[in-house]
Amino acid sequence: MPATPVDFDPAEVFDLFAMREVDSGNFDSVVVSAAGSDLRCVFLWGKDCYNCNLFKNTALLLQDRIKALDLSWYQADVYQDQPLGRRFGLHGVPAFVFFRSGQRLGRISGWPGWPQFSGAIGRLQAQNAEKSG
Repeated sequence: MPATPVDFDPAEVFDLFAMREVDSGNFDSVVVSAAGSDLRCVFLWGKDCYNCNLFKNTALLLQDRIKALDLSWYQADVYQDQPLGRRFGLHGVPAFVFFRSGQRLGRISGWPGWPQFSGAIGRLQAQNAEKSG
């Protein structure tokens, strides 16, 4: 596992991937009900969460690959917004919840690593291509 750099700023990942901050008050209007057929990934995390920081560090290292997934990103600190964490029945973070066209498609719990994460995204994109084609 890569170590988290000493000078690592977690907010850098939010800026790099243009992750819009959401909370329990605006989640439905911003993520679920908003127009668009893009694949939306909501990164649910917590401050000082080791595995959350591991994802953020990996995202910085693999930024070109992650950007190539063509996801619309959102993020929420569920340590600060516990009702949002309860909404998704979280038992830990990080968690990644996926939506498209108002439909919840699935969730990845924990940071499984790049191969598993990109594979899951590929399957979601393939399902959409089958429905569209």
